[in-house]
Order: sequence, then C-alpha cells, then structure tokens
Amino acid sequence: MPGDLREGRIVVVGASLAGLRAAETLREKGFTGSLTVVGDEPHPPYDRPPLSKQVLLGKASADSTELPMRRDPEADWRLGVRATGLDPVGKRVLLADGGSLPFDRLLIATGTRARPWPNPREAALDGVFTLRTSDDAGLLAERLAAGPRRVLVIGAGFAGSEIASACRERGIEVTVAERGPAPLVGALGGTLSKLAAGMQRAHGVDLRCGVTVTRLRGDGRFTGADLSDGSRVDADVCVVAMGAVRNVEWLADAGLAAGPQGVACDAGCRAFTMYGIVTDNVFVAGDVSRFPHPLFEYQMLSLEHWGNAVAQAEVAAHNMVSPEPLRRPHLAVPVFWSSQFGFNIKSVGVPTFSDQVVIAQGSLTARRLVAVYGYRGRITAAVTINMAKWLEHYQRLIETAAPFPPAPGAADGHPLVTEFPLPSDVPNPKVLSHGPTVALTGHLPDRRLTVVRPGG
Repeated sequence: MPGDLREGRIVVVGASLAGLRAAETLREKGFTGSLTVVGDEPHPPYDRPPLSKQVLLGKASADSTELPMRRDPEADWRLGVRATGLDPVGKRVLLADGGSLPFDRLLIATGTRARPWPNPREAALDGVFTLRTSDDAGLLAERLAAGPRRVLVIGAGFAGSEIASACRERGIEVTVAERGPAPLVGALGGTLSKLAAGMQRAHGVDLRCGVTVTRLRGDGRFTGADLSDGSRVDADVCVVAMGAVRNVEWLADAGLAAGPQGVACDAGCRAFTMYGIVTDNVFVAGDVSRFPHPLFEYQMLSLEHWGNAVAQAEVAAHNMVSPEPLRRPHLAVPVFWSSQFGFNIKSVGVPTFSDQVVIAQGSLTARRLVAVYGYRGRITAAVTINMAKWLEHYQRLIETAAPFPPAPGAADGHPLVTEFPLPSDVPNPKVLSHGPTVALTGHLPDRRLTVVRPGG
C-alpha cells in the first residue's frame, strides 16, 4: 500500500448506488490514484426505488432511472463483468471473463439480488417475474401494461406491497400470498401490520395471510398457483417478492466473515476476517454489509435502505483515504420510506429492535399516525403514516436514547393517543415469506469455525 492513502489502486466491486457514491466521495476526498468500478449488470448505476413505483405504473421507463453523478469519478467502469473471487494475499479481484484486477484497497458493495422461486422449472414459466433490476422492472411493466386478468404476488413485504399497489392503481386484480400473519409485519411489527392489511383489502387486494404457495402451475406459461390451505389462484402473472439474497458467494474462499446476512465489518466499514480480525485494506458498504450500531446494543445490522447505502459508502470512502486518527464511524440512524395505496410510510430507527409500541399521534382508524417503538425503556424507532413532518423530531429522541414511552406533549403539544404501550409483536423472520427490511443478526457467526493452533 502506498504511503499516501490518496494514491495507489482502489477497486470498487458493485456498480450500483453505494459503489457510485463511494467512487464520487473518493475523488472528493482527494484520491488521485487508479479507480476501477466493477458491476455485473451492463447498465450504468441506476435508482432502484422508482422501479416498484413509477416504472410499474407506466409513469417512467426503466431506462430513465439512471442515477445522476454529483461529479465525474474518473473511474474505469467494468460493467457487465461479474466478480467471481477474491485473492486477499495477492490482492486481486478475480473476474468472470478470466481477468483479474490488482488493488491496494478494495470496497465490497455487491448489494443483493432477488430471491428466486425455489423450483427452477416453475420459475422459468412465462409470466413468472422477480423485481430487482431495471431489466426486471421493464419486463414486468410491459406485462402489466398488457392488462393481465390477475396478478399473484408472493410475499407482502415492502416490495410485494408496492407491486400490489401498482397493480390496483392500474385497475388489475391482484392476490397477495404471505406466509406471515399480515403484510409488512416483518418490518413494522404486529400492531401496524393490521393497518397494512386493512389498507390492502380496502383497495381491493385479495390478501391471503398465513399461507404459502406450494406450486406454480402452467405448461410453458404461468396459469395459476396452489396454496398450502388447499385453495388455488388462477392468474396470468406471478411476481415472486420473497426478499433478497446478499451477493457474497464470490467471497467464499476469501477468508472474510461473509455469509447469508452479508459481510461483517466494524463501524468504520473495515471488513472482518472469519476469525474476527479487522482488515486494513478491505471495506464494505451498502446492502451487503453487516455492521455494529451503538444505539442498538452493538448488534450487527443488515439494512436494505437507500439512505444507508449512501451514508455508509461515504464513510467507507472517507476512511479508505484517511489516516486512522481521522477516520470516522458509520452511525447514521436507519431511515426508509414507502409509498403504497395512497399512503406515505416513513420510518426512522429499527422497529424490529423493540418490545413495545405506542401510537403517539393520530390513530389507526384515521390512518394518519406516528407509532413510537421502545426497547428496555428507551425509544428505538418511529414510524409515520401520512405524518412525515414528525420524523426529524423522533430521530432526535432516538439519537439521545430518550425514555420510552415519550412524555405526553413530546411532539408539538400532542398528547399520547394510547394510554398504555402495546407489545410490538415482532415476528421471527422464519415465519415470513420475505425478509425484514432491517435484520438484527446479533453476535452469532454465520458458520461454525474450528480454530487450528500450530503445534509446539
């Protein structure tokens, strides 16, 4: 590694939001060396949130979601080339085209991919889709524009719910099958998931909860599905929205703490080895990362948030070109949002890191509210529905570990709406068709290790 951290060779693996923002930040921080960005898709970095919203509604084309560059990162873009391995000793990234890229420092920002339907033959039926890439969105939008008789959505997390919302806005009949007890329960807990269920049914969604899809039917073309309760759904289109898979397989032999929950790193985005030793030249950012957060008892967080990808990429890039005394931690409080069925849902903190929830403003019946979550007597999250202006207030309460429940009149003189907190009823992720938006992975490793000590 060169003496001046602003020189040398940096490789960024992942050409999406985190990769782009990291590349821009490296140049903003004065990096003058060789910068290469590798991406397995042939497209330049693009924005994913519009894919399940404007693109599916036909209000934007899939190829119009390209991310604007804040500045030209002057990078060598290796698009359409997949990274297949990492040689940490030789400091080389191995590529699917047979080539390799030497580096002094590496940023892993490979993100996630859609979890596929487990039966390959059924997944290959014409009319079965996933939604993760711009190509996915373009194909699905084209099929929705053709006016299918009914769409089956498997999974009622945020992606599945937004897809169902787009279908109903287009006037398409839609059935949603969810293994858990209600939509969004993995992200928001049981109390608000009841509101989400009512929201969907009020907009004409055929919502089936507590069931799984056991078979996709069709002979070349999808025609319907069998459910675990013995019922059958006839449909022309199926969207598998069963969560995401973190892209870590290429790191299998790299000796890093990489597994199904992502690549573990410290608060400064430096990757850990499989033995818990922090690396000096490998950094991680975005959806593929797992990192400790002091506000949540230093448990490892895995986030699938737009804002987290940006903030973490900027911290990682800063630390890659800064001497140790000037490095800073990634301590941003998670924030995410969703628009569905005419509702604006925004969250700050980690709702799944809670044992109680209280409706601090508004009401479930009015469908306009602020729900505040607590754990062991302090505020850990807040979710607003059509009351987003209060988000900043509750973010300050989370950052200062304010006591839970919030005091009456804590927000602009509004009294507490519920007299007593309710259980937040956060489910075990194993009972969901989709993963939670925030995964608390705790301190458990992703694999069993055998420590081999040299003899003598």
